[in-house]
Amino acid sequence: MTQPLHIENLSAHYGKTQVLDDLSLSLAAGELVSLLGASGCGKTTTLRLIAGFMQPTTGSITLGGRDLTKLAAHKRDIGLVFQSYALFPHMSVRDNVAFGLKQRGITGAARRSSTDAMLERVGLAALADRLPGALSGGQRQRVALARALVIEPPLLMFDEPLSNLDAKLRVDMRVEIRKLQRANGTTSVYVTHDQEEAFSISDRVAIMHAGRIMQLDTPEVLYQRPANVFVARFVGFENLIPMQVTARDGDAVQAAGDGGIALSLSQASFGPIPDRFILAARADGLVVDAAGTAGIPAELGLRTYLGRAYQYQCTTPAGDFLANGPQSAPLEPGARAMLVPDPEQCCILKAE
Repeated sequence: MTQPLHIENLSAHYGKTQVLDDLSLSLAAGELVSLLGASGCGKTTTLRLIAGFMQPTTGSITLGGRDLTKLAAHKRDIGLVFQSYALFPHMSVRDNVAFGLKQRGITGAARRSSTDAMLERVGLAALADRLPGALSGGQRQRVALARALVIEPPLLMFDEPLSNLDAKLRVDMRVEIRKLQRANGTTSVYVTHDQEEAFSISDRVAIMHAGRIMQLDTPEVLYQRPANVFVARFVGFENLIPMQVTARDGDAVQAAGDGGIALSLSQASFGPIPDRFILAARADGLVVDAAGTAGIPAELGLRTYLGRAYQYQCTTPAGDFLANGPQSAPLEPGARAMLVPDPEQCCILKAE
């Protein structure tokens, strides 16, 4: 039976080093939330605390109203899928999948029926009698997933489950994981350092840094409207341009930046603009306009062909930026152009 998960004011230390700082997070029943961040951000520590592999310094963890905080790991009834698969090499695929059922005292025909049904669901029925050593990486990960799901846990947790697979197989497996998770409706926590993986598989994503959640939102909101500079950089806004409003006229805002650059921005297009702000733009968000008269004046440097566009390293009075120009009109290094902000690919951040 699927259940909600609530984490409140969780802190944790390794010795005297604080690795988790007053973290709170709630998952609705059946929701899949990814913890995303670089090594050392606290995502794996959070997973270990939920699983019961370590104890928090402060805070609480409840699952479906049941307090897990002081409960031993083996009593939490959580399904775990590891990066290393953690399969028993001397057991067949069927026996690996059935292991959790056996530990719970389910015997005979009931165990066999549940195991075979799960093997069918993950596409491994024909390999039930093989040992793990005779399987591919993707097949082993399916066994690990089947073993976690067959016990019908109220919570399923994934610890970098696809890191050992090649690129194509990672894409295939994340689709399979998402399909199975949705079909089961199991509340799930997914730990990864891979942004594309997290965004493709999750209902919501928590971007973490230094033991804190910097932003928790849907993949669409995180990608288009990061809440701060850290998240903006993390999700690919390469150009961060500090600016100051110099004049307002209804919807129109005049703003100035370093080196004397000046822009006219519409709040109807860009959203509310505070007096001091950062214009955050991906390379797609600064359009190279060789014939333009408005924008950020730039000298174009190294040109890179991206297929859909040309990307330029640009030198401007406000600093060096990356900007994209149309594929149909490549420009030579040294050419002069204006960089025009595209509101669909830019966002406004409060100055920090």
